Amino acid sequence: MNRYFFAFITSIFLAACTPQQKIVTIPAPEMEFEQLDTMFVTARREDGDEDFSDLSLYRASHLRVNDLLHTKLDLRFNWEEEKVLGKASLRLRPYFYPTNQLVLDAKGFEFHSVILEGGSAQLDYDYDGEQIAINLGRTFQRTEEYTIYIDYTARPSASGGSSAITSNKGLFFINPRGEEPGKPRQIWTQGETENNSRWFPTIDKPNERCTQEMLITVGQEFKTLSNGLLLSSTTNGDGTRTDFWRLDQPHAPYLFMLAIGEFAIVQEEWEGIPVSYYVEPAYEEDAQAIFAHTKEMLSFFSGKLGVKYPWPKYAQVVVRDYVSGAMENTTAVIYGEFVQKKKRELIDNHNDRIVAHELFHHWFGDLATCESWSNLTMNEGFANYSEYLWFEHKYGIDEADYHLLGEQAGYLSTARTDIRHLIDFYYEDKDDMFDAHSYNKGGAVLHMLRHYVGDEAFWAGLNRYLTDNAYSAVEAHDLRLAFEAVTGEDFNWFFNQWFFNQGHPQLNITYSYDTKEKKASVQVDQTQDPAEMPAVFELPSAVDLFFADGSKVRHPVRLNRRSQTFSFDVDQEPMLILFDPEHVLLAEIQDNKTDEQLLYQYDHAPGFFNRYEPTARFRGNAMPLARQLMRKALTDPFWAIRGLALSNITEEVADETLLGQLQQIAVADPNSNIRSLAFDKLMELEYSGAAAGAVMAIEKDSAYNVIGSALQYLSLFDRPKALEYARLLENEPVDELLLALGELYAETGDPGYLSFYEKNLKKVSGFALIYFMDSYQSLAFEGGPGSANSALQKLQPLSLDFSASTWQRLAATRALNLLRQAAATDERAEMQTLARQAEDILQTILQTEPNAQLQSFYEQLLPDIDR
Repeated sequence: MNRYFFAFITSIFLAACTPQQKIVTIPAPEMEFEQLDTMFVTARREDGDEDFSDLSLYRASHLRVNDLLHTKLDLRFNWEEEKVLGKASLRLRPYFYPTNQLVLDAKGFEFHSVILEGGSAQLDYDYDGEQIAINLGRTFQRTEEYTIYIDYTARPSASGGSSAITSNKGLFFINPRGEEPGKPRQIWTQGETENNSRWFPTIDKPNERCTQEMLITVGQEFKTLSNGLLLSSTTNGDGTRTDFWRLDQPHAPYLFMLAIGEFAIVQEEWEGIPVSYYVEPAYEEDAQAIFAHTKEMLSFFSGKLGVKYPWPKYAQVVVRDYVSGAMENTTAVIYGEFVQKKKRELIDNHNDRIVAHELFHHWFGDLATCESWSNLTMNEGFANYSEYLWFEHKYGIDEADYHLLGEQAGYLSTARTDIRHLIDFYYEDKDDMFDAHSYNKGGAVLHMLRHYVGDEAFWAGLNRYLTDNAYSAVEAHDLRLAFEAVTGEDFNWFFNQWFFNQGHPQLNITYSYDTKEKKASVQVDQTQDPAEMPAVFELPSAVDLFFADGSKVRHPVRLNRRSQTFSFDVDQEPMLILFDPEHVLLAEIQDNKTDEQLLYQYDHAPGFFNRYEPTARFRGNAMPLARQLMRKALTDPFWAIRGLALSNITEEVADETLLGQLQQIAVADPNSNIRSLAFDKLMELEYSGAAAGAVMAIEKDSAYNVIGSALQYLSLFDRPKALEYARLLENEPVDELLLALGELYAETGDPGYLSFYEKNLKKVSGFALIYFMDSYQSLAFEGGPGSANSALQKLQPLSLDFSASTWQRLAATRALNLLRQAAATDERAEMQTLARQAEDILQTILQTEPNAQLQSFYEQLLPDIDR
């Protein structure tokens, strides 16, 4: 299977809840999945049938009986037994109506005492393993505050997970007993959606908020991180230390966090606010590169929003075996280890997207928080769109539009099989909301809103929204009202079709020119299925007319009918007519242009989309016009267009001139992704004339991905020299290089290289693991029954380690299956036995894997294995 195709397929199944590392292939940057639902109420039916929805399914915002004002936690940990030893002090008052009962979320707790402040007697309570209902002993009025003290032990355990957050355990002990050499011991938390109540008692709902204090007692060797500021650190005299963290601004319980580990801490400051990066000691020198531009982002977002970053610090920490991509815990963001790279790995492969996403959440999600998971896009849509805003500011409009293309494509792909309202009150499970609707579509809708109202009104509207709703729970109507207050326009039409309905327009566009009437016309037909979504979307847009003298005229238009024709008086036939020229609309568009018009569009219509479309449309086309455009695109100012043009090159068009151009690109293109891709293309074309360039790249290029591609290229034509260089690179703990070495060593057929794989099985991360383990099992099989059996024994625990990343489990399971298939075709008795053993292991994996998305993938990967 083509590597890039497999990357795309697996990304669908392994997308994260908060943005995790995406698989981006330059040749075909077609889509991005964020994370990654069915709606029970659909658009109005045209046939007149009535739709009686089951009202019991409606996901109302949590009923607030008590108002949680402050939480104080005193925490110690039993690492050996993976337990939390906690004392909680909760200050509350009735929300409005008098009450004599307090219900708290507390999953899997053992309670030692529950006492009301001012009393000594134990309060009566009922506990069902999920919630504790406490009898307060008397009725409290809404003007009265009360404090509950709870002494408890929690042993966090998982009851499930999703594609977004692969485990709902809440608090995770990593290598707690030090049984895995070389792996750090850590504790970290993941509260979203409602999983912090697995390690402290709370009202675990997004429309709740409180201030907090946290006392964390750990061994002296550990560093701690929590929300707010570190006020004191006290040595206890027994080998432990107690750190006291406090946040005086209210935030939702799911945003509480702690992280404990042997971190290196790099400190900076932004406008008097501490900015810190917690990384493993080996990455201390790279910390500022890992989280590059954090301070610049703080300035950019604060300035644009007109609301300065509202919290007392900003910290970012990298942890092992994280169950999501990243999480916007207030003042203390947690990231998976995939962001932790060396400076040379980060060349043209920076973490800006995810850093911007989590930072923007501190306004949209932490300061103004969705009142229910049905309104999740009020958090995630904004964070998603921050990525566009940052790319536009830092790298230019081409980079931002390239990102938007992937976001739109990710949503449109999902919507073909799974369509729901953006604000969804009828989800089956709250984790289902973490998908390409809440993220991708939510961001694309904000982009359309910005384009419609204009930049000044857009930023003024966001300022009004944040100012009116700071430290409160929000829904989509709050955003609508803010924009109505700023612009004076009724926005129900926009919010009703994009937030409170489902789907998107499907447009068929045809162009014509009447020489007699001297009219240029554009006909737009909305062809979407009215049974699934609105038959007609109201779409403000524009039409650009381009003329032979180089002039351009723009006409604003507004779609509001199923079929609509726009005609314009012109003196001459336009060379090109463009509908939605800036590609703002979230729509599937069938645009009927000729090849000549597409070539003219590339040359004369500004913007990334208008260069990308013809380059993509000519893919695989060897006609003269296509060749002409491809050569232009190879020198396009934007790297992704050059990459797309590179991917279009076939043997049929690869003459000596073009091959020479490819060699030059491989060593001189300013973007490392393009240099790497050029070597890949030269390999694909089996061109042997670039060996000197490959050696130069291996010795001098600063980017590891280029070195890896050059090494693989060299191995095709001078394997001995490639192996010499490979041995010099073995100690570089970098995915791109380890993967390249793994593929090179597998091709030798020499089982002596198996120790290289076994030493690095847990050092490779993310998608690279797939091919690294593939190479490992391939070489092990070639080495005979002994080597194959040894590989089987090493792959089995990796595939069944449910605390490890989904990539590790998927890679190990896939490798086991490939080993089984190869062994099954070998007539030797030992290999037949090994094939049966592998099948038994795969059957166990199918029966025990807790991640639903992995299970779904395994159903396709292992169709012949009995469940």
